[in-house]
Amino acid sequence: MSVASTALFLYNKNYDGLVLPIDIAEILNYKEEDTMRVGMLTSGGDCQSLNATMRGVAKTLYNQRKDVEIIGFIEGYRGLIYEDYRIMKSKDFSGILTNGGTILGTSRQPFKLMRVPDENGLDKVEAMKNTYKKLKLDCLVVLGGNGSQKTTNLLRQEGLNVIGLPKQLTTICGELMLPLVFRVLSIWLHRLLTVSIQLQLHTDVFFIVEIMGHKVGWLTLHAGIAGGADIILVPEIPYDINKVAAAVNKRAKEGKRFSIIAVAEGAISKEQAALSKKEYKKYIATRQYPSISYEIGAKISELTGQEVRVAVPGHMQRGGSPCPYDRVLSTRLGAAAGKMILDGEFGYLVGMKNNHIAKIPLADVAGKLKMIQPDDEMVQEAKLMGISFGD
Repeated sequence: MSVASTALFLYNKNYDGLVLPIDIAEILNYKEEDTMRVGMLTSGGDCQSLNATMRGVAKTLYNQRKDVEIIGFIEGYRGLIYEDYRIMKSKDFSGILTNGGTILGTSRQPFKLMRVPDENGLDKVEAMKNTYKKLKLDCLVVLGGNGSQKTTNLLRQEGLNVIGLPKQLTTICGELMLPLVFRVLSIWLHRLLTVSIQLQLHTDVFFIVEIMGHKVGWLTLHAGIAGGADIILVPEIPYDINKVAAAVNKRAKEGKRFSIIAVAEGAISKEQAALSKKEYKKYIATRQYPSISYEIGAKISELTGQEVRVAVPGHMQRGGSPCPYDRVLSTRLGAAAGKMILDGEFGYLVGMKNNHIAKIPLADVAGKLKMIQPDDEMVQEAKLMGISFGD
């Protein structure tokens, strides 16, 4: 036996005093079987219920096992890459249910750059795997949106035990309802209703409210209907600016004193939709307006002669405390993730389907968006009521 693997002789009561040889390597790699170690991180933009979801995971684990260690990675994947973490205590998850933001901090680490070495030549994927193994983690829990879950799936492919919790504000993936949208909807409902009340005092005015959602229009569709918008413009249904202007004029001719237009931040015209990806990027880079809403407002004002007001709250939508529904939903998702860890079920994204917990293989959903279809029943119902989509 080599010096590096010199046998140690330990007394073991279970064998009536029999001396057993144990390899040093086994001693160095020894991990107490009763200790469960779970890594946790929050990735991407801010969101209301991150703390509530982490609390659901933690309280489930602490309540069901006596020996659990949760390692929180600071600022998302950055902490996992550069070994920036802290050992969490049960008390860290107390009193955070109603708090917005995340106690672990977050950062954006684009998926497309994960395979690109950092400025010092560090292989990020290998670094994450090394941190996972060095800390002897049983599982890594990732709270993040579309891009973040693509990285979660990448780590799954690299052999790590992972569970994804959706921090998605913008999409509904198939019938899987992704959480944390109702606070945002309530913000926009309040905004749209406030606008409606204000506009009743004015004539010949149309108000544009820009709603977040990137390339997907679910938030705009829901908030527009709930807030009483007259026109809803979403990325999936390219608009004709002349038809949008015609809808505004129609309301004016009917004696209606104002119009409200809910515009998704990713809304595009029919002309823009016909451009190639490269041409569209060039167009965006040279656009003279701060956002699509200002462009739409200027063109409608020119076509109708009506005054326009534009509101783009931007990141105000993302923060704040979670509403009661979000707290219940996030707690349920967190508890479900905790149970999956205890049961050894990894490689899934946790969500809600028909008001029941659903676990979907990450391979089936990571990087995939559920887009609004023009014939979606919500769209058709809105059109029956006279809401225009500019198409």
